[in-house]
Amino acid sequence: MTHSSPLRELTLRGLILGALITVVFTASNVYLGLRIGLTFASSIPAAVISMAVLKALGKGTILENNMVQSQASAAGTLSCVFATFPGLIMTGIWSSFPFWQTAGLSLAGGIAGVLFTIPLRRALVTESSLPYPEGVAAAEILRAGAEDGNSRSLGALISGSVVAALFTFASNGLRVLADTVTVTTSAGAAVFQASGGLSLALIGAGYLVGLAGGLAMLLGCILAWGLGVPWLTAYMPNPDHLNAAAFAQSMWLHKVRFIGAGAIAMASVWTLVELMGPVARGLRSMIMASRDPLTTDRDRDLSPRMLGLLLLVTVLLLGGFFAAFLAPVAHGIWPAVIAAVAFCVVFGFIMAAACGYMAGIVGSSSSPISGIVIIAAVLSALMIMGLETLGLMPAELMANNQKLAIGFTILLLSAITAIAAISNDNLQDLKTGQLVGASPWKQQVALIAGCVVGAAVIPPVLNILYQAYGFAGAMPRPGMDPSHALSAPQPALISLIAKGIFTQSLDWSMLSVGIGLGIGLVILDLLLRRRKLSLPPLGVAVGIYLPPSVSVTLAVGAIMGWLLKRRMAKNHAQTASSSGTQTEAAAEHDTSVGTMLASGFIVGESLTGVALAIFSGALGKDDALSIASWLPASATTLMGFLVFCGICFWFSRMVLKTEPSS
Repeated sequence: MTHSSPLRELTLRGLILGALITVVFTASNVYLGLRIGLTFASSIPAAVISMAVLKALGKGTILENNMVQSQASAAGTLSCVFATFPGLIMTGIWSSFPFWQTAGLSLAGGIAGVLFTIPLRRALVTESSLPYPEGVAAAEILRAGAEDGNSRSLGALISGSVVAALFTFASNGLRVLADTVTVTTSAGAAVFQASGGLSLALIGAGYLVGLAGGLAMLLGCILAWGLGVPWLTAYMPNPDHLNAAAFAQSMWLHKVRFIGAGAIAMASVWTLVELMGPVARGLRSMIMASRDPLTTDRDRDLSPRMLGLLLLVTVLLLGGFFAAFLAPVAHGIWPAVIAAVAFCVVFGFIMAAACGYMAGIVGSSSSPISGIVIIAAVLSALMIMGLETLGLMPAELMANNQKLAIGFTILLLSAITAIAAISNDNLQDLKTGQLVGASPWKQQVALIAGCVVGAAVIPPVLNILYQAYGFAGAMPRPGMDPSHALSAPQPALISLIAKGIFTQSLDWSMLSVGIGLGIGLVILDLLLRRRKLSLPPLGVAVGIYLPPSVSVTLAVGAIMGWLLKRRMAKNHAQTASSSGTQTEAAAEHDTSVGTMLASGFIVGESLTGVALAIFSGALGKDDALSIASWLPASATTLMGFLVFCGICFWFSRMVLKTEPSS
């Protein structure tokens, strides 16, 4: 099948299918983000599902499939607002997620993200040599589907999803298998702790991130838990007389994680510095191309008039929701509202360029969204304090321990997060569209449609998860088990930073150490580049800031992926030398099977988590399905570890399994 029918591209059935996939992937990403602080790129799974459904319906084209995956991936990416909105509950501003405010700000930020990537498309996609790994992979899968060659890949996706769903149900639902293995030991007063999450989603994410990113995160984890935590526990007092494990966790949460935040900020600033030249050249290229009368439909974006109209709608939405937040509690709000909208537009465009460029280099999953949000948190809080100094900020906003100012900062950050996340994903999708011959303006319409549906899904999913599990430090009902609360690492960190700036209680010493560490990591990476090596500073910083159960397991997945790909390359090279046949296509096919299995792990665990959340929320209990009360913790830990290792072995066998000759 080829795309010989150019009219069947942006279709009603495609939009409906994209909306249905959107609901699933948005819910999955919100859950995964609140649980472990990471999300998955949904382009590839969405492309596979679209191909299967449209093939069953008949007369599907590669271009129609591309529109579906673009819409679904945009909505799945918009779910990154999980990093900010829960902060409004953690700080006591909200008691639930109001639909119109949550959906409206998500939508406004998402549309802005689409608009900001349009003038960057020619420079960063069409006329660029950036690799766009996920965009290219999605294009290859779409082409394989058009040639009826995707049956094994689809089977791998389904198999991975089922296995992950069963394991997650047994661990998080029935509770007969543990989901974490932790070992704590002491050397004098210093406490050492090693943790690993028994999460198939993390194994899949590590497989997709690759070796460099996985090892960088592992190094960050070693710096945090092999140096930072032991040193602090040895020299800091323990006034609450916590046990060794709890004291180590407290030091990491309140001290070491701020070192990670400072390092993330520094690494992100360096990324922006490196991007200044390419962005300037891209803008010049866009202006020149817009004056060319020979531009074809396959290279045409949304019209300038439409861009202007959508930008006006976005500005009005942002201004309206900011004003609605402030109006009931403050007077003289318009200087603050105008400043906040201007910040979103100007800073948002800079972030769009930064995230888009990084996505082109390392892929959407590894782009510095966390660092961008941290920088935005500091800058927006400082902007609000500056407005107060100038007498342009309502006095009510800064009263009551600056609670409203913190809430307003988090609200502003939610729009910035949506802009950065969508920009991060859209250029990847536009690269896929370029490779398969899609019309950019139609793809941009699909991306906006994905933002609309995703924005509508996010508020109810957030409410369901909050009522079912609660967030760390914020439980909706008394008597809930805090050990099962969603850790929500990004919202907790953002809330701490905003509160610390406004109350002047932020531990700048830890942030300063992190900034110094970030500078050192940047210098080290520059030195390694001379030897054609790489140590992503942002990856190391994120490894410090995320829980070790995340970093270690993700690194294990990355190392597994590297070993498996080396083994496959060696096997195919031996086959080629002995038979004299070309096996490159077979090697690529086996690699795609690994990608599908890894994606299935992510999708299966995430969807099961959402289903369990819905069930728990309906019953008002977060352990409603547990049957493990009679099992000792050591037994569930041992069984969970053994089953987890067995599934990893099965994963390896499936990836290395020789494809039957055709």
